[in-house]
Amino acid sequence: MIATNQRPKGLGEIEQLVMDYVWSHGPCSAEDCREALASTRPMKESTVRTILRRLEEKGFVAHEIKGRTYIYRPLQARQNVAVRAVKHIIDRFCGGSAEELLVGMVQNSVIRRDQLEKLARRISRESAAAKNAPGSRSRGTSKEE
Repeated sequence: MIATNQRPKGLGEIEQLVMDYVWSHGPCSAEDCREALASTRPMKESTVRTILRRLEEKGFVAHEIKGRTYIYRPLQARQNVAVRAVKHIIDRFCGGSAEELLVGMVQNSVIRRDQLEKLARRISRESAAAKNAPGSRSRGTSKEE
């Protein structure tokens, strides 16, 4: 299992395809994965096993042995991997500013202004709900209340 302070390496294109299958289908063997990807990306089972071993070394999957078969399962949720990838982009290209990234996305028509405003409202609602949740340390301590 990956240590929490260790940042996993990124995913290559074929690793991404394999991870997408593992995330979508849960625990699986190399053969399950090879068969599922055969129509779009034919590979030998040994190639898929190598990819899964690399994914395990990077901390994305773990395996258990059933009989003589390795069964792989994801160690990290797809969303968590995506968040880290976006954070890497923000740090590398936007000087750590998520705002700069979002403004650029609006300016380049990747996301519409109304979608961004809807997202801001959702974040505000979720922040308020978390703040007022039972056991929240900030509950009742805000100057705004």
